[in-house]
Amino acid sequence: MPLKFTICFQHTDFIVINKPVGISVHKDDQAVGLTELVAKQLGVEQVWLVHRLDKVTSGLLILALNKQAAANFYQLFEQHKIQKTYWALSDQKPKKKQGRIVGDMEKSRNSAWKLCHSKNNPAVTQFISHSIEPNLRHFILQPKTGKTHQLRVAMKSLGSPILGDDLYSGTQADRVYLHAYQLEFIYNDEQFIIQSEPTTGQFWAKICKSVP
Repeated sequence: MPLKFTICFQHTDFIVINKPVGISVHKDDQAVGLTELVAKQLGVEQVWLVHRLDKVTSGLLILALNKQAAANFYQLFEQHKIQKTYWALSDQKPKKKQGRIVGDMEKSRNSAWKLCHSKNNPAVTQFISHSIEPNLRHFILQPKTGKTHQLRVAMKSLGSPILGDDLYSGTQADRVYLHAYQLEFIYNDEQFIIQSEPTTGQFWAKICKSVP
């Protein structure tokens, strides 16, 4: 049975889907890529990928429905005019409960990245966190830059690797607990705030109950 994506918002120029965990935005070794699957579901010839989510990350993903819209979104992302908010969980206490994580990123081992003390072209992440229960903390992350693995590296640097994120020393779990929860942007003079809660992962239920 073909995978059906949850469409969180539909506009004449773009759609926003809730990308499931474990689905790559690129074709990888799959016979059919995400954009082809979405196009088929919508009954259109093509959709355009305008930003990325890691394979292990679930949540809101914008897909443009025409070339001009794709160009508009590339520009919005380039100018950091799309505010992204992520949810993450960790079972390890952070060095600080809120603030900014700033630093250059460089490649490490096994396709991982690491945060450096230098700040020549830094990754910048704003965050707040609160305790849900003993050994479970909810982080609300807002990346101000768009670096590869930025949030996963930021969380590790805090001493709170994301639950389930083996690559960055997270405790084993049924998934990586990182989810793109909200997108906020202005498109053609209209403001959009789109939200979607995570749908898979046994620990998310505790968060969804605690968030107003």
